[in-house]
Amino acid sequence: MTSNKSTHSDCCGRDGGHSHYGEFSLKNEIVPVALSMILFVIGLIFYEDLHNTRFFLGEYLVFVPAYLISGWAVLTAAGRNILRGKIFDENFLMTVATLGAIAIHQIPEAVAVMLFFQVGELFQDFSVSRSRSSIKSLLEVRPDSANLKVDGEMKPVSPKSVQVGNIIVVKPGEKIPLDGEITEGASQVDTSPLTGESVPRTVQVGETVLAGTINKSGVLTVRVSKLFEESSISKILYLVENASSKKATTEKFITRFARYYTPVVVFFSLAVAILPPLFVPGETSAEWVYRALVLLVISCPCGLVISIPLGYFGGVGGAAKRGILVKGSTFLDTLTDVQTVVFDKTGTLTKGVFNVTQIVPKNGCSETELLHLAAKVESQSNHPVAKSILSAYGESVETSDVKDYREIAGHGIQARVGNSIVIVGNSRLLLRENIEHDVCDVEGTIVHVAVDGVYRGRITIADELKDDAVEAIRNLKNAGVEQIVMLTGDNQTVAQIIARQLNLDSYLAELLPEDKVEAIETYLGKASKGKKVVFVGDGINDAPVIARADLGMAMGGLGSDAAIETADVVLMTDAPSKIAEAIQVGKKTHKIVWQNIVLAMGVKGLFIILGIFGIATLWEAVFADVGVALLAILNAGRILKVN
Repeated sequence: MTSNKSTHSDCCGRDGGHSHYGEFSLKNEIVPVALSMILFVIGLIFYEDLHNTRFFLGEYLVFVPAYLISGWAVLTAAGRNILRGKIFDENFLMTVATLGAIAIHQIPEAVAVMLFFQVGELFQDFSVSRSRSSIKSLLEVRPDSANLKVDGEMKPVSPKSVQVGNIIVVKPGEKIPLDGEITEGASQVDTSPLTGESVPRTVQVGETVLAGTINKSGVLTVRVSKLFEESSISKILYLVENASSKKATTEKFITRFARYYTPVVVFFSLAVAILPPLFVPGETSAEWVYRALVLLVISCPCGLVISIPLGYFGGVGGAAKRGILVKGSTFLDTLTDVQTVVFDKTGTLTKGVFNVTQIVPKNGCSETELLHLAAKVESQSNHPVAKSILSAYGESVETSDVKDYREIAGHGIQARVGNSIVIVGNSRLLLRENIEHDVCDVEGTIVHVAVDGVYRGRITIADELKDDAVEAIRNLKNAGVEQIVMLTGDNQTVAQIIARQLNLDSYLAELLPEDKVEAIETYLGKASKGKKVVFVGDGINDAPVIARADLGMAMGGLGSDAAIETADVVLMTDAPSKIAEAIQVGKKTHKIVWQNIVLAMGVKGLFIILGIFGIATLWEAVFADVGVALLAILNAGRILKVN
């Protein structure tokens, strides 16, 4: 993340200083401020004596060094930008205003402008640094090394050098360096770096652990399942580091606004300095030049240019602390206008942990034979239904005689086992093949099995609702979501039961992946103007629907790589209740960003009027500018504290 510069450096000219993420050092930055302050105070105390020296020499000897020390960053940035052809920026405003003040012999005011601007910058940078800490902390969970087990010995290596299938050992207190499956040991794992959940999770042999989490108690032996580049933590870091590339509409507007606003301010101030003395009798050039300089200082848009991106950055960081990865500030804006939330069922509203509850053989087939056939065909699938059948079979599956394997999306699987064609799938698949079969009205997913066109029986598989599914729907209603829908490829009976348990507004069952896309198109067409449709899913079949929705969400734990990469928001805890939380973060971010815009524009507008009429001085101008920027920065920091 250190490769990205903050908007703060672009605004205030500290391109090479502390404004990089996490590089702020209070000790280093306070020295020039303190030195300038000492010279400034000395100048004010002995102002009369210094002012009365020959050619004001004493005054220049004290105030000019104070001016150069406090304003050097602004002066050099203005000079560099002029050479690059970027004349009208904030540094230019400050430079012209203060040099003009020196020209009309208002030297203390010129120093005050630069000094208090510098003090304001110091507080701003401190606030920026603290606000960014939540995202910077993600970098700290990047594992540094892995204990690779080779020939019974452990060797510390870089996680990037470990291959899939290698065995690593994770000791108590160590970060788990790579995703993998536990082969030995049991422990408690702190998942808060990835999910934001503070309660440790108990893990044991056969369970999956994720890179970046922390082993709390026992020694774990883990078989690596993913390369470091493909691990959960690497994906999270990539998503967060690149979140700033997708700017919100408000953020883009402010960038464009500042580009045109600054030259308008410069020419308006020039008109204030020149026109009144020419056309209004009795008005002096010195008075109106001073007023123009006040306008230049007041008009500096630093508070806006800094606080708006920081507000969105804080929103992304606040969401990340809660295990919600938002891939860009534009999606925070989208979350404020959600009208419809559409859920996939399996793995999203339900646990996706299936158990075989009934085996019903037909036409001379035994239960053992039926389960064995289904396990053979499902052995090459990663679908939760397939895993449940393999788990129920409980033995290793010989697949050398399984040929011509073919997954039929939304239907099931067809394969050649020995010399027979075996079909394992839902009722639609058997209807398509004109195979007579049982018609079931039971709670659960039905998997039918047929061999060479003859029905051999069915397997009933039950899933459970996620623990927070009911709470998730209730919270979405409370958050103002008008319609909550479920789309599933499962049968009507199962869909109806789930919809009733969750109090959903509507549902559509027995859908193919392309049917889900059509359904989303329908909901998008029905949405009110400016309102958004969200789709939440986890499987590879959900990727097209996630991409088509106004905002796509994916489950980060159970979710497929395709769904996670396509989604705009990733829920690392796989908890549907996080959706309402994400909407809250989006709404609070949007609210605070607009509070900052109104605050900055309102205060600046008021002081511009006061400056034109000669009521506001340079002293008040700098306090107004720095004060607005500070208030905006502190207000933006509140986003990290969404309840």
